[in-house]
Amino acid sequence: MILAIDIGNSNIVIGCIDAKQTYFVERISTNTNQTALEYAVTFKNILELYHINPKGLEGAIISSVVPPISNTVKLSVEKIIGKPCLLVGPGIKTGLNIIMDNPATVGSDLVVTAVAGIRDYQAPFLVIDMGTATTITCIDKNHNYIGGAIIPGVRVSLESLSQKAAQLHNISLETPRRAIGKNTVECMRSGIIFGNAAMLDGMIDRFAEELGETPTVIATGGLSKFIIPHCRHTIIYDDSLLLKGLWIIYTKNQ
Repeated sequence: MILAIDIGNSNIVIGCIDAKQTYFVERISTNTNQTALEYAVTFKNILELYHINPKGLEGAIISSVVPPISNTVKLSVEKIIGKPCLLVGPGIKTGLNIIMDNPATVGSDLVVTAVAGIRDYQAPFLVIDMGTATTITCIDKNHNYIGGAIIPGVRVSLESLSQKAAQLHNISLETPRRAIGKNTVECMRSGIIFGNAAMLDGMIDRFAEELGETPTVIATGGLSKFIIPHCRHTIIYDDSLLLKGLWIIYTKNQ
């Protein structure tokens, strides 16, 4: 069993995984001001909640899109498990063929989910990851990473709307009763929930048209569960996709 961590702009996803199963998936807020010791205490407490001894872990691996705290988190993990921790980046074997203008600019989280998708799902496929940004990654029938799309995230859009429009306030992500809202809150929920669902449906259609065939569609990320049920396309929700990808990359580098 290893400790797998993905550092995102808003949240850090942490879990334990081995070849057989994912033991847990938790999220904490990303805090660029925390020290390695503070992160170490947080991670140790989470492991204790699941009755996992940090010193008994085989190793650890991290992917990150927040470079300022990557090494801080790496040091914190090494402090609690007493073993080296891998950081996805240059020099790490992934086995993924990236056909992009500059492969080095592809986020490590996108690489990790693509690696997991290739093992577990039929290609061609799309991976929708809904976090601070909504990303759509496209893998072709030959298992090549060929590109994707980046869209403002659900909460980013909602917060921007609330901040820029004086009469619109922040709302919770509850399912609207109807598309045609009867008051301001209902109208906002319709736009955020149904609007994002319709956007994903439309993007899936456009990707399928360019691919020339219907792709498998997988969704992950903390916000996906609010939006995916309202999409008209069949979308597989896989909350542990990132952790599975980290496990695969970890084993490739042993």
